[in-house]
Amino acid sequence: MIRFSVLLRAACHLGWFALPLVLNAADLPTLWAERVKSVVAVEYVTETEVDRRPSTATGTVIDANGTIILPTGAIDPRTAMGQLKDFKIYLPGDAVGSKGEYLGQDAYTGWHFVRADAAVRGKLTPITAFAPKDAGREPALAEWVWGIGLRAKDEDFVPYIMQSHMALIQSLPQRTGIAQQDVAAPGLPVFNQDGTFVGLALASFGQSFLQFSRNNRGNPVLLVNVEESSAFTLAPEILPNLGRIPKHVSGRPLAWLGAYGLEPMDREVAKFLNLSAQSGAVVSEVLEGSPAEKAGLRNRDIVLSLDGKPLPQLKPDRVIVGYIEREIERRAPGDAVTLTVLRGTERVELKAVLGEEPKLIREAERKYFERIGVASREFVYGDAIERRVKAIESAGAIVHYVKPSSPAAIAGLRLEDWIKEIDGTEVKTFAAAVARLAEIEKDTVRPEFVMLVSRGGETAVLRVKLK
Repeated sequence: MIRFSVLLRAACHLGWFALPLVLNAADLPTLWAERVKSVVAVEYVTETEVDRRPSTATGTVIDANGTIILPTGAIDPRTAMGQLKDFKIYLPGDAVGSKGEYLGQDAYTGWHFVRADAAVRGKLTPITAFAPKDAGREPALAEWVWGIGLRAKDEDFVPYIMQSHMALIQSLPQRTGIAQQDVAAPGLPVFNQDGTFVGLALASFGQSFLQFSRNNRGNPVLLVNVEESSAFTLAPEILPNLGRIPKHVSGRPLAWLGAYGLEPMDREVAKFLNLSAQSGAVVSEVLEGSPAEKAGLRNRDIVLSLDGKPLPQLKPDRVIVGYIEREIERRAPGDAVTLTVLRGTERVELKAVLGEEPKLIREAERKYFERIGVASREFVYGDAIERRVKAIESAGAIVHYVKPSSPAAIAGLRLEDWIKEIDGTEVKTFAAAVARLAEIEKDTVRPEFVMLVSRGGETAVLRVKLK
């Protein structure tokens, strides 16, 4: 019985029970040969303070200029742009690869954009070549869909096919299709029976299983397939946004409202306020100096509409937060947005002019000190939010990296410690921290120094022994 169930699961995954549909489809080998030219593997190196870490991701070609989009999770959002090096583009089955250029990330879609070298562009086919004639059409439930996966680098990124049937379509907040089994690698396209592009695969949804052993009766385990996915954003959400290629590698300009910690309106609260047919998002905090603060938005206001358009009713309720964030991100600094909020029992209309988002952690200046074994970075607005302090009164340096077994590590310094003092001298700016640490680094006869850091709201005094 166990062997049969394993074989049954494998057969479903490989699509054996869908073979009659495959045979009735258009010439699948021909469709495959054309569409596999729209996918690539992208390799890049993250250059840290002490090493170089290679990573790979799968991406889809979107235009004749060899522009490629990678999914949101392809690159760590905290990685500084200057740490990303040596992008290479691999065609399916390619063992060598060619040079690529990182163009940046678009905040609205979350995509990372990379451009292939001119030498290989003629071998690529943009996904737009397979776009649907009816741009708004969605696949029907139970419709057969298929997609592409790529093996790992040590297998030369050999492509393979996956297939399944549509099981569900939801707004999350983008229109998202979910198939019965995995249909494509994250970031790669999904097609219908005629070879028409119907969507782009997302990161896989986790699935819960019970793990049994001799010592327990079953522990819940969440498993995520990082190489394949059954979920994909539908083509009508993808195609209109392919032109959002960043103007700068940082992804700027970035629109900013400054309404922090949005939460979906509780259903019981909505019922009490006679808003059962209305979506809403509660503002936990209005950030200091933000466009939201200047517009008059307050903590605990309930946002009901944007530019006169009521917030859509989406399920699950938390999806409404993503909807609002995307509505802000698709705009530009200087754009005006009208918010209708419920304040107590009164509806208030506010007009906010979006600003430029403050410097992000990935954009912060950084400096590594080899002898001490620590890299510090600039204190940015996000650090003030995380530490619940006023940004206007905060500055200095944050511990970005601690080298294992280094003097800093042995002293107990930790990632994200906020450096407040060095040898009794207050650290008011990042430049001051760098200057003081550089002075200590060069002093080869100094046996130790003292750091005072803030950690989780508490203060720690650390003695760093250099000898």
